[in-house]
Amino acid sequence: MTDIIQLLPDHVANQIAAGEVVQRPASVVKELLENAIDAGSTSIQLLIKNAGKTLIQVADNGKGMSLTDARLSFERHATSKIKLAEDLFQLQTKGFRGEALASIAAIAQVDLKTKQEEEEVGTHIQIKGSEVESQEACVTPKGTVIHVKNLFYNIPARRNFLKSTSVETRHIIDEFQRVALAHPSIAFSMHHNGSEMFQLPVSNPRQRIVNIFGSKTNEKLVPVEEDTEMVKVTGFVGKPEFAKRTRGEQFFFVNDRYIKSPYLNHAVTAAFEGLLKDKAHPSYFLYLQVDPKSIDINIHPTKTEIKFDDEHALYAILRSAIKHSLGQFSVAPVLDFNRDSNLDTPYEFQQKQAETPKVEVDRDFNPFKEVSTRTSSGSSVGFQSRRQSAPQESWEALYTGLNDQNDEKDFSKVEFESDVVTGQLFDSSAVATSSTTFQLQKKYIISPFKNGMILIDQHRAHCRILYEDLLKSITVKAAVSQQLLFPLSLQLNAQETQMLQYLRESLEQTGFIFSKMEEEEIEITGIPTLIPESEVSILLDQLLSDFENEIPESGFLQTDLLAKSLAKSMAIKAGTHLDTVEQIAIVNGLFACKEPQLTPSNKKIFITLQAEDIEKKFM
Repeated sequence: MTDIIQLLPDHVANQIAAGEVVQRPASVVKELLENAIDAGSTSIQLLIKNAGKTLIQVADNGKGMSLTDARLSFERHATSKIKLAEDLFQLQTKGFRGEALASIAAIAQVDLKTKQEEEEVGTHIQIKGSEVESQEACVTPKGTVIHVKNLFYNIPARRNFLKSTSVETRHIIDEFQRVALAHPSIAFSMHHNGSEMFQLPVSNPRQRIVNIFGSKTNEKLVPVEEDTEMVKVTGFVGKPEFAKRTRGEQFFFVNDRYIKSPYLNHAVTAAFEGLLKDKAHPSYFLYLQVDPKSIDINIHPTKTEIKFDDEHALYAILRSAIKHSLGQFSVAPVLDFNRDSNLDTPYEFQQKQAETPKVEVDRDFNPFKEVSTRTSSGSSVGFQSRRQSAPQESWEALYTGLNDQNDEKDFSKVEFESDVVTGQLFDSSAVATSSTTFQLQKKYIISPFKNGMILIDQHRAHCRILYEDLLKSITVKAAVSQQLLFPLSLQLNAQETQMLQYLRESLEQTGFIFSKMEEEEIEITGIPTLIPESEVSILLDQLLSDFENEIPESGFLQTDLLAKSLAKSMAIKAGTHLDTVEQIAIVNGLFACKEPQLTPSNKKIFITLQAEDIEKKFM
């Protein structure tokens, strides 16, 4: 019997390893930026073309590599970060698995230039599909410059699975922001297709957050600081009134490494309990410093998940630290039973001296005197003097005209306020209309038909009606817009503004009018007629959330997704009371649609109950 087990060739093994390390261009950006940080760089530049599919370039001013190190860095399991297995539990660096450059070189064309400070010339290496094509000396400044070209050129199937340019660019921006937020002491810059997207100078954590997410972010931040034997927590949380429907601005950093932790995220949400609107998510930028021996960061290939020794204690510390900060900065109400709020001094009186109150007394006042002719200059006036001051003539005026018998009053036109008593229990008009539809639990509309009745979900039905109307507005005829008396200004970050800019033409067809759309602010002067002004920001937040994972390149798919998102946000919700006219309008509008049975997301809108089904219930 022949042997069937054999060793894989190196280039195949590298491509398999690349499947774990390199999932998309953003994975390459993350690995290269972390290598630049580990090299001790103070300035890092990122340049990408075509969302990283054509070119990813990272240049740093770190310590560089020698000739031997430059060649060895592309071998599998080659690393300078660890030497023993015990080193995994006291890591102070980013990359340590030794597979990043080897995996990248297996699926792309890599061009590396590096030079150490004490060397006269640097090293230039060109690799294509794990094979070294050239290695020579070159003139280059101190540090490392690495070009990754034509990602997945030798694995077309993997390249076909990449998303659109806008989506891949957003993933790269996410990775760039995570690395930049963790290292404010390093200057970063990013360019895409020749245009500058970020220019981040050396700063502190708060300034780095403002530089990335816009100047308006500064007023939204509440500092958090807690130092215990187990963990040191620093950073910021957003004020509850600025919470969004998206989870975009949520960052955890453990020992300057970005992580994802639903458990810790729940701790933050618990700290905001009672302060957030329904389905709103707080923003936070939290930095945790723990003993490297108390965590394990080697449980996931991308190193974004960490295992803690005592998660329950960490949960309690984080939750209490955030609640303390919200109370300390008067964001959340504080209960202090030992403090009397009546003794609080208003700010405008802090610098003023207290004045002694003056008491004025009428020492000549005698309540037993019948008539008092004194006039008091003080605030006290005798009871008798007040009683005698009222003239008797005023009482007689009340009875004037009662003895006049010549006046004849005409009571033929007197109207009574009481309701007219009829022999019917219900109003006839109400009985006539209420027999057509009926609302059940403020969620369903019941309408009779020939052989039974139909039960309609009012939210789903309205969603289908709006969806088809929006599709018609975007593709056929622009919808009517209502002008706002005062322009509505919304603060967004650069990424959200870029997404709205991409959808601007379609949004204007639905009734939105944008007078200004800048990097950190948009101004709206007109909105669709079905949207209240107070819900515009909520609707746009939901729209950005729906487009967070995918922005279709084709016009039809983009229009379809936009119509679905707007219809879902604009439709009436369960729990809304509808009068008879509104119920009938939804029923008639639903059955005028092309597809009345299913919602845009293919959910059932109504069910029918036949008379035979009802009769079986009584058997």
